[in-house]
Amino acid sequence: MTRLPAVTVVEPVMGTVVTVQVRGRATDDAAVREQVDAAMAAVVARMRDDERVFSTYRPDSDVSLLRDGLRGLDDVDPRVREVEALCRRLRDDTGGVFDAWWRGWFDPTGVVKGWSVDAASAALAEVLTVPGVEAAAVNAGGDMRLLRAPGSDHVWNVGVADPEDASAVLATISLPEGAVATSGTAERGAHLIDPRSERPVGGLVSATVVADTLTVADVWATVAAVTGIDDLDAVRAAPVASGIVWSDGRVRRWASGVEVDRFRDPVAASARAGEPQEEHRPAR
Repeated sequence: MTRLPAVTVVEPVMGTVVTVQVRGRATDDAAVREQVDAAMAAVVARMRDDERVFSTYRPDSDVSLLRDGLRGLDDVDPRVREVEALCRRLRDDTGGVFDAWWRGWFDPTGVVKGWSVDAASAALAEVLTVPGVEAAAVNAGGDMRLLRAPGSDHVWNVGVADPEDASAVLATISLPEGAVATSGTAERGAHLIDPRSERPVGGLVSATVVADTLTVADVWATVAAVTGIDDLDAVRAAPVASGIVWSDGRVRRWASGVEVDRFRDPVAASARAGEPQEEHRPAR
């Protein structure tokens, strides 16, 4: 596949690196470029404003003020109430594997990045209607929201890194639009906590989930990594399109809730050699 011309912006946001990209031959046009630049800047601005509201590291953020008892839920930014309601639903849906209150106070860190990317991506909608613009994406630390213009045949090829070898590809996912998220211990070690036991997830594990939104993909990738390769019933029944879980050299993969291939790599990466891929690595 020929790689289309692209405009790319890379900015630090929410403790990670956010890359916003718009692809299409129309990006060479000065007037279109101005519109594209404005849309990408709006994506970054929205995510930075969400960071201002939700950061647990800023003592003046709305979430910190709520945590410290200095504000009530009715007194903070309305986005906090929206995310708080989302977290309650996700706690029920995941059987407590995702729990924003497991520390004793409200910490939506596990969902807010994906939620923010989904909300910020709306700024790219108008650009995608410009003739000649084919696709756009927001990549937040390796988790991606992928968009495609109406009538475009562009397909994103997303490479999932091998947890044991960062230079190798475990699988390639071809996706016209949607979201891909990975959770695991390959990049940051035993930082994933199972809220039910309050213990870190041990060993090397990687879980990648494809869904319509990054909010959903991000949460359920974390759930898959926490529950482990032998306990995927909840994830397969979740509102996700497909997933890949790797642990101790074993791979399980499912699509539409149906197991595709168990305990063996279902994708021969070499068969896709030469195809351009988006970088995708476990971000948490």
